[in-house]
Amino acid sequence: MTQVSMTVNGQAASGEAEGRTLLSSFLREQLSLTGTHVGCDTGQCGACTVHVNGEAVKSCNMLAVEADGAEISTIEGQAAEDGTMNTIQQAFQDYHGLQCGFCTPGMVMSAAALLKDNPKPSEAEVRAHLEGNICRCTGYHNIVKAILAASGQDVGAIAAE
Repeated sequence: MTQVSMTVNGQAASGEAEGRTLLSSFLREQLSLTGTHVGCDTGQCGACTVHVNGEAVKSCNMLAVEADGAEISTIEGQAAEDGTMNTIQQAFQDYHGLQCGFCTPGMVMSAAALLKDNPKPSEAEVRAHLEGNICRCTGYHNIVKAILAASGQDVGAIAAE
C-alpha cells in the first residue's frame, strides 16, 4: 500500500492505495466521493471524468498513485458551498440535459473543461467534444442545448435531431 495525498475540491485529502488502484476507485472508496461514476472501467463512457490539474481526465484510466500531489476537481466540487448549482449544472436542469443521471457527472465535468478552453463553442464543437462521453437515455440533444446555454448562447436555433 502507498500513501496518496492530493487536493480534492480545494481540500487536502489522503489515503492508502495499492499500486493498481484506479483514481476513480480511490475517489469513491477512500474519499467517499461517489459522484464520480464508473460505467466501463475502460475509458469509453466518460462517466468517471474529473479534472486533474485543470485537465479533464477519465479517472478509470489513471492510477491513484499517479495523482499523488495533484489538484483534483470532482462533480461534488462544482456547486457553491451553499449547495447552489453552478451555471453548467443549472443549465443541465433547465434544459433537461439528464434523464437517469448516471452519465451526468462526467458530462458536466467534460462540459466545464470545454467551456474553460472554448467559452463560446459551436453546436458542432460541443458534439465533437462529447464524443468521449456516452449517454444511453437522452440522445444528447438536450445535453448540447444545456452546454450552449451555459456558455450564454441562444439555444432556440438548435434543430431537433
